[in-house]
Amino acid sequence: MITVISGGVGAARYLTGQLLTTPAREVTAVVNVADDVELHGLRISPDIDTVIYTLSGAVDRGRGWGLADETWHALTGLQELGLDAWFRLGDRDLATHMFRTTLLREGRSLSEVTARLAAARGLECRVLPVSDDPIETRVTLAATRSEPQREVGFQEYFVRLGHKPAVAGVRFAGIDAAEAAPGVLEAINDADAVVIAPSNPVVSIGPVLAVRGVAEALAARRERNVAVSPLVAGATLKGPADRMMRSLGEAPSAVGVARRYRDLVAKLVIDEADAGLAEAVAATGVEPVVAQTVMSSPQAAAALALTAVAAL
Repeated sequence: MITVISGGVGAARYLTGQLLTTPAREVTAVVNVADDVELHGLRISPDIDTVIYTLSGAVDRGRGWGLADETWHALTGLQELGLDAWFRLGDRDLATHMFRTTLLREGRSLSEVTARLAAARGLECRVLPVSDDPIETRVTLAATRSEPQREVGFQEYFVRLGHKPAVAGVRFAGIDAAEAAPGVLEAINDADAVVIAPSNPVVSIGPVLAVRGVAEALAARRERNVAVSPLVAGATLKGPADRMMRSLGEAPSAVGVARRYRDLVAKLVIDEADAGLAEAVAATGVEPVVAQTVMSSPQAAAALALTAVAAL
């Protein structure tokens, strides 16, 4: 039984490889929900949707998110009516959000809705939101010459602002009241191996670990946990993890990732380009495993998954 602590695009690609090496019914993805946002009256869960769309083969591979062969009539109509529709929602994607919102308003939990969405896409693995409770990543933007320091929602920072501004801080609103969703702690406790996917350590994995009981459950079984660094040669292939870590005073490297996870995992898979950092990673108390981590194809993702699990 393999449990994968997941963000969005990077985790989804990793999970594609895990499912090529492990029977689907033995794989559970515990997914970040702090990126969730309400727009146009709809509840949107970007990381959950990216995982489901990717694993079902429906994702737009060029973008890494959303659905393939999408149309944009609704978004265009909103813009023609004068709405600043900065968050791109395709017509078919809207159906997912309408379905989720309808069921949530009927009193269903996010876990129940996610299970139904995964089943509708034919997935046999489990996809669990880390919590059914609302959590919101809030990003404090560093002051500039023209603007004072201010706080924005994660999607505004990531999408509307193109994750360009320097970050002065990150917090997870609602985290103090958030409980782990049904099945999450069991999926961690009962797994033969837990893998922390190559997702942004600050805003994708960070809120998952901050949910009550999750970090404690991982720490209790540290020797059977492994993480995969999302940084290669000090940079991310996609997203702002390197810049966010640097802005927050952390080393934007495999060493910085090891420091973040050292109480939770025994081993960290780092890229061949970072082999020179292996000694520094080991100095944090985490054993480095040097491998090819760039998931350029499903086969490369499968090889990475085999390496990660075999390390334990």
